[in-house]
Amino acid sequence: MQRKKLLNLLTFLFLLVAFQANAQHDSHKAKQHDNKHAVVQHDNHGKELTLKEQIKADIDHHLLDAHDFHITNAITFPLPVILWDNGLQVFSSSKFNHGHDVAEHKGNYYKIAHSNGHIYKTDASGSITMNKKGFPDRANKPLDFSITKTVVMIFITGLLMLFLFGSLAKSYSKNNGIAKGPGRLLEPIILYIRDDIAIPNIGEKHYKKYMNYLLTIFFFIWFVNLFGLTPLGVNVTGNIAITLALALLTYLITTFSAKKDYWKHIFWMPGVPKPMRLILAPIELLGTVIKPFSLMIRLYANMKAGHVVLMSIIGLMFLFKSWIGSSLSFGLAFALMLLELLVAALQAYIFTMLSALYFG
Repeated sequence: MQRKKLLNLLTFLFLLVAFQANAQHDSHKAKQHDNKHAVVQHDNHGKELTLKEQIKADIDHHLLDAHDFHITNAITFPLPVILWDNGLQVFSSSKFNHGHDVAEHKGNYYKIAHSNGHIYKTDASGSITMNKKGFPDRANKPLDFSITKTVVMIFITGLLMLFLFGSLAKSYSKNNGIAKGPGRLLEPIILYIRDDIAIPNIGEKHYKKYMNYLLTIFFFIWFVNLFGLTPLGVNVTGNIAITLALALLTYLITTFSAKKDYWKHIFWMPGVPKPMRLILAPIELLGTVIKPFSLMIRLYANMKAGHVVLMSIIGLMFLFKSWIGSSLSFGLAFALMLLELLVAALQAYIFTMLSALYFG
């Protein structure tokens, strides 16, 4: 038991140190190569970033999606860039040189904006047209269907889920319904989702047709949240487009699987005086949209805030520059990392439970 605890402690220490090293590398890289980022983000006068500004830039960079997949300081994989700009434009993200260079393809020039990580069409010099508010002009933004690091992480998570659930199904068929291998870890969670989330909220008569979605949504959110705590640092659910897609699925399933009693209680509530029905009907109809909207914001805000706070505490190590302050920051970051492990599962549970509640 003591060996197991020691192994877990060493594992968390390794993850935290790797996360700190990644942040330090990004900070050093920003200082050397990101003067344009400083111009756009801060004072537009080419002023060199201070240490606090470098830490903030690193946090902002971590929260953004990227067109290359960074594993370690020396290992970075370019990803395919797929644009629609007067025709299909496909080329490697290595042409951007991590966002520092202008990419040329078929006579067109493109550059990644440091402010939001999006690709914009430019001239040969790489100057991005700004609007009156100081943001890149969306008129010069082509349709972007690129395979980014978030998309890669979604693919990896999907393949992992196919492998785990596939092995569980095979173990059931080969061992007379007894789970073996990785399935032993999944089976208690699956039974918990069925017995404590699906059946109580949906009902024993109808829960089965929703189980595929509930299991998929729980394990997908849980796995990508855990991946976000590794040195890979891919914050998938901290991307509001991802949480919007998940919430939209819940909304569509709720809407198109609803029975006539559901719509009757929205537009013409039984047992309510008729004048009140006219007042409550628009509110109830608006509530059908507010519910999935709350799912989207809750998951997005919690995961993004967790990453911001964790990286901010790690950044304090570089600000204190003393063994007392840095040690306290390290201890606080370590404790927060443990809390984030709980939050990763908790957010998956809340999203799944509320989806089942809406279905019911």
